[in-house]
Amino acid sequence: MKVFMFAASLRHGSYNKKLIRVAAESVMALPFCEVELHEFNEFPLPMYDADLESTEGIPVGALTLGKMISDADAVIISSPEYNGSIPGTFKNAIDWLSRIKPVPLSKKQILLIGASPGHLGGVRGNLHARVPLHILGSYVYPEYFGLAKADQAFDQNDQIKDEKQFEKLQTLLTDFIHYASRKETPFERLTEFVDEKLHERHN
Repeated sequence: MKVFMFAASLRHGSYNKKLIRVAAESVMALPFCEVELHEFNEFPLPMYDADLESTEGIPVGALTLGKMISDADAVIISSPEYNGSIPGTFKNAIDWLSRIKPVPLSKKQILLIGASPGHLGGVRGNLHARVPLHILGSYVYPEYFGLAKADQAFDQNDQIKDEKQFEKLQTLLTDFIHYASRKETPFERLTEFVDEKLHERHN
């Protein structure tokens, strides 16, 4: 199972970059998991502009990011919270991805985690990030891990100091991978069920 992971942060030393690395180590330890861990900085993107798209096309950064998402069986993103909401750079990436056809995020299993110096662990940003992902047809996992007081949460080796928090993250990652590894989603099976019933009714 191929899992694509990145932190939606550009800052060197970002708490979310530290968190996604810890998460990647845990996923790598799971059986049958192949992890693709990348830096958000690898996908430079201008602000979305329809005129730019019509004259120059979709940027290489968006196409590269989109291909990595398309090739993955599941995606794990660690996102910061800016002013109680989704970072503009992350939203901009989603907007560019929405212009690729077929949309790479459609029907993709996604887990959102986050780290914040605040007391809420970035939960408000997580809630806001879910909206455009849902609109684009992603299957966003309902549970979430937020690392509060992230400026104090890592040791000198960039590992999570609190054992209970680390165990909570590991449990969530394991549950998500188990869920995402299923060959079909309940929504797809529901569509098949409805189609079967309609066919029976018309025959």
